[in-house]
Amino acid sequence: MNYQEALDFLYSQLSVFQRDGAKALELKLDRTLQFMHYLSDPHKAFKSVHVAGTNGKGSVSHMTASVLQYAGYKVGLYTSPHLKDFRERIRIDGDCISEDKVIRFVESHRSFIEEFKPSFFELTVAMAFEYFASQAVDIAVIEVGMGGRLDSTNVITPLLSVITNISYDHKEFLGDTLPKIALEKAGIIKPGIPVVIGEYQEETFPVFQRQAKVMHSELIKAYEQNQPQWLLNTEDFDLQGPYQQKNRCTVITVIQELIAQGWVIDEQAFEIGMKNAAQSTGLMGRWQWIEPRVLCDTAHNAAGLAFVLKRLGELKYPQLHIVLGVVSDKDLAEILPLFPKSARYYFVAPNINRALPAEVLKNQAQTFGLAGDTFTSVSSGLTAAKEEASPDELVFVGGSTFTVAEIV
Repeated sequence: MNYQEALDFLYSQLSVFQRDGAKALELKLDRTLQFMHYLSDPHKAFKSVHVAGTNGKGSVSHMTASVLQYAGYKVGLYTSPHLKDFRERIRIDGDCISEDKVIRFVESHRSFIEEFKPSFFELTVAMAFEYFASQAVDIAVIEVGMGGRLDSTNVITPLLSVITNISYDHKEFLGDTLPKIALEKAGIIKPGIPVVIGEYQEETFPVFQRQAKVMHSELIKAYEQNQPQWLLNTEDFDLQGPYQQKNRCTVITVIQELIAQGWVIDEQAFEIGMKNAAQSTGLMGRWQWIEPRVLCDTAHNAAGLAFVLKRLGELKYPQLHIVLGVVSDKDLAEILPLFPKSARYYFVAPNINRALPAEVLKNQAQTFGLAGDTFTSVSSGLTAAKEEASPDELVFVGGSTFTVAEIV
């Protein structure tokens, strides 16, 4: 096999949530544990930090990994989904798993994969954990895929659990109220393992408090911790965005707890790692300027988009142009009212099976006073927006991770 053949095999053999939606999900841990047992339990071979939440978990994971890297540790990082290349999901010290390692994993376990038929996410987790174990990482930062309780990553016993925040997303799987969603996220809290709560929310905090008590786990409130002075100058951080200040406070608390557990992380590694997180870990798509007047962000649910659109409204430009594409299971009644009616819209569909057709998005957007035209691809929509926008006007691309993935 070459690398493309290995990927083709994985995508053709396995259900993939971004392509197939609900039928790709295997919301129980039995199968992941079977896969781990087949691989000789790699999930028990490395120390870890486990990060869940609706928004911010990716940024928190990358920043935490960056600080640990600058402190001199060999650091695994597992995140999802990827933007450009499958290998982005699995990194050590910021470097993606090699194409050869992906090929060798598929070739070595092809018979098992064909017989066992794991979901794409189950297989990706298994590949990551075997890789981290084989490379003897000092610690791995593991981002939850969806929810927490029944997520495939939840077979680990971490040094620390982290929950960033709770808002509405994937309601068909996680629940239709914030407490229900919080209970799924709280499933990563393990017996006797401390848990960091990134943000206080009146509806969800009692859920975490009860679960921590049941598990005899110390509950640490990131939002109540003292912050160092250097954290306040946000322009010094390469990971930008209106929501990152809360994420930084969460990471500060995570690192402080690891130091309390005996990890050696000096102030310089702490600060430099935080300020250079995107560069050191390869993170893309978070408040990222593609060109001087083209900005993108992967925010895709109501809470995340509200932050981004508020910040967009604070920037100085005579006209805003928005290239917008979403997936078909998105609750448009929740997100479309957040978008400014004064913007010019370019409706697109990302190149995945789950994409909402651009014409459907346009028709729904019109009912909320959002006007624009449809385009056959994300790239053609972006080209049209750049051509129509004057040099002092702003173009924003967003609505879905998969929309942003096509232009970064």
